[in-house]
Amino acid sequence: MIDSRIKFRHLQTFVEVARQKSVMKAAELLHVSQPAVTKTIRELEQVLGVDVFERDGRGIKITRYGEVFLRHAGAALTALRQGLDSVSQEQFADAPPIRIGALPTVSSRIMPRAMELFLQEKTWSRVKIVTGENAVLLEELRVGDLDLVVGRLAGAEKMAGLSFEHLYSEQVVFAVRAGHPLLDGRQSLFSAFADYTVLMPTRGSIIRPVVENFLIANGVSSLPNQIETVSDAFGRAFLRASDAIWIISNGVVAGDVADGRLALLPVDTGETKGPVGLTMRADAVPSAPQSILMQTIREAARELS
Repeated sequence: MIDSRIKFRHLQTFVEVARQKSVMKAAELLHVSQPAVTKTIRELEQVLGVDVFERDGRGIKITRYGEVFLRHAGAALTALRQGLDSVSQEQFADAPPIRIGALPTVSSRIMPRAMELFLQEKTWSRVKIVTGENAVLLEELRVGDLDLVVGRLAGAEKMAGLSFEHLYSEQVVFAVRAGHPLLDGRQSLFSAFADYTVLMPTRGSIIRPVVENFLIANGVSSLPNQIETVSDAFGRAFLRASDAIWIISNGVVAGDVADGRLALLPVDTGETKGPVGLTMRADAVPSAPQSILMQTIREAARELS
């Protein structure tokens, strides 16, 4: 029997603090005071008989007991949200919403075609697509804010409680504007990088370690002029206006290269290939519309990869 002392506010507050790793940020998002958040967490810990958070320097981190409870708390909130969606569906004859997280490379290359195919099925489901870094999307998936993530396979330590279905493999490329000086083949590419601004994946992105290892293996130990970004809109605009080099997943710029607006430096990046696929919570049961959308994503990946 569920302990009657655990209320919805305990689960909601706990999941938000775990996601934000901050009582202050959780309080802001929940529109309550910090003392109220602290009190709610303490009430939950009293019911559970264990600490779910502990101090970590000036911040906090989740305990191993908290990690265990988070999986179930996130699932409980997701089930409740699905229940509310189902009632809404009956009331308004509307299909349940589907919330998808997608890496920028997937958003620009796979999802447009996948949505085109999905709309042909006429499920009338509401679809929300969120773009961001892989780690952020997986955390939102874990706590129930997303139903599905389409992105790169994360490390084993990040995949606990999640399942992954491989769709295709993608590699990193070095993109520049059409007519870039390095395209004439007269300069040694890697030795010339120090002379140009380089757009790098952010430190939190899943391909950042891949890029760093590749550069080091090719004798590039530092880049004095670099900008970290995951914004494909900024990357495109900056390349067209400068001689910058953009190190990015191929899918983000494939359309621009095909249109002739951007070009790829002749660098063999085959060793940077990594698996891209569908990630879900291992205990999740997809709705019928969600299953259809997953199938259209598979079809789009086969067509475009």
